[in-house]
Amino acid sequence: MTSEQHPVDISRITTFAEISRCHALARPDAIALSFEGRETSFAQFELNSNRVANALVEAGISPGERVAYLGKNCDRFFEILFGATKAGAVTVPIGWRLAPAEVAGILEDCGARLVFVGPDASLQAEETLARLPDRPMVIAIDDATVNDATPFDVWREAASAEAPAIESHPDDVALQAYTAGTTGLPKGVMLTHANLLTKQRDADASRMDWRRWTPDDVSLVAMPVAHVGGSIWGIMGLLYGAKDVIAREFDPLAVLDFIERDRVSKVFMVPSALQIVVRHPRCREVDFGRLKHILYGASPIPVDLLRECMEVFGCGFCQQYGMTETSGTIVYLPPEDHDPNGNARMRSAGLPMPGVELKIVDAQGATLPPHAVGEVMTRSSGNMAGYWDRPEATAATVDSEGWLRTGDAGYLDEDGYLYIHDRVKDMIISGAENIYPAEVENAIYGHPGVAEVAVIGVPDEKWGEAVKAVVVLKQGASADVSDILSFARSRIAAFKVPKSVDFVDALPRNAAGKVLRRQLQEPYWAGRERRVN
Repeated sequence: MTSEQHPVDISRITTFAEISRCHALARPDAIALSFEGRETSFAQFELNSNRVANALVEAGISPGERVAYLGKNCDRFFEILFGATKAGAVTVPIGWRLAPAEVAGILEDCGARLVFVGPDASLQAEETLARLPDRPMVIAIDDATVNDATPFDVWREAASAEAPAIESHPDDVALQAYTAGTTGLPKGVMLTHANLLTKQRDADASRMDWRRWTPDDVSLVAMPVAHVGGSIWGIMGLLYGAKDVIAREFDPLAVLDFIERDRVSKVFMVPSALQIVVRHPRCREVDFGRLKHILYGASPIPVDLLRECMEVFGCGFCQQYGMTETSGTIVYLPPEDHDPNGNARMRSAGLPMPGVELKIVDAQGATLPPHAVGEVMTRSSGNMAGYWDRPEATAATVDSEGWLRTGDAGYLDEDGYLYIHDRVKDMIISGAENIYPAEVENAIYGHPGVAEVAVIGVPDEKWGEAVKAVVVLKQGASADVSDILSFARSRIAAFKVPKSVDFVDALPRNAAGKVLRRQLQEPYWAGRERRVN
């Protein structure tokens, strides 16, 4: 639907405050959010987010300050996100799967003086707060039980529903999403209103069928809101006035129920999640008649899986390539390039989105011709404002002309299709989670029996890649696989813990003493064209 046909002129919206206000005026009774039987109209969403904003101001949160959200997916997250922007504050969503030590590190880094805790994160929050030198104010959502916490509904309802006097600006930071770093330390990616919304308006002008939204669309938010794949997907639904149906967490049976009961028309999932859903015994019993498009990202889709999904779901598929630092999607593989018989373009990530520039550079920064492999660089309105409190890391990622280094190695063909060949960084992507070897290695190194460890990604049919640790034991020490894994699990999130451990006498190194990860990986990736799965 074009902006002329839509009840709200999307092209004129530049801030989150305008999203809720415009839809509340144009379509007050339409449902904005649906979560486990709780439905919120756009009119109520506007009032609720206003109350959140005013309650934050009354709590002493100043413009530019960070407030954190710890929990699974919930309708309250979007009230908090939109309310925080109306107060000039920045929302920091934190993955509920992280270990308390990791959560504490993020809270200390962003300096949040107020934390919203979901009911599924109560114990995690208590263990996290015990690690902090200064305990922040805690707002408990729904049935969350945290000592000295204020119930969310009580806290919110005590505040005025009038729009706050604070004015939002497109260049204000709205969301700060943390991404793991090559040093093992997470970095806060600052995304502004303009980063998150301008790119959507640029894409609207393209009239791509898979991009079109109508107020009758129903969008399923099934990916975690701590990732841009979940939070930005939810924001897009609200921007276009669609109904956002929010899944607390990914569960294949629940996804099928949502699609059938709520008549979902659009959904974003990662290929590993799609595989789990399509293989569920109930999948062949569900009516997918209203499902228009499935968008997927984090990795290409195997042809066999695509063939099965196209047969069962009967809708269009569109691959999305991007990263947190680019506010999500910058490259797309359109439905017409998805061939159940396979084709050359299905090995690609696709074409740049409208308003997105791509180039491939060599180690010296020179632009390379088609089919030459180098680092992928991108420039668009979606490029982050920078890393929170890390100017050197920002400068190393985004140059003075606005080109952002993706850390991925690839090439462009003559038609502008991007092919990802390898990773410049050592990052492992397992089930759409970004895992950095240094972070896992740091967790294992503390084991009393470990002398050295190298962590690599190996192919995995279900998750794309799996984490493997290669360990050298100290002389005379003994340790088994379960002992190593149990130790790691106590220090990092479960999804980062290696799936397997190999014990070796020594790690291969170059003349400078650097571990040769490629040599360790070679036996597992032998016979494959690319070192991404």
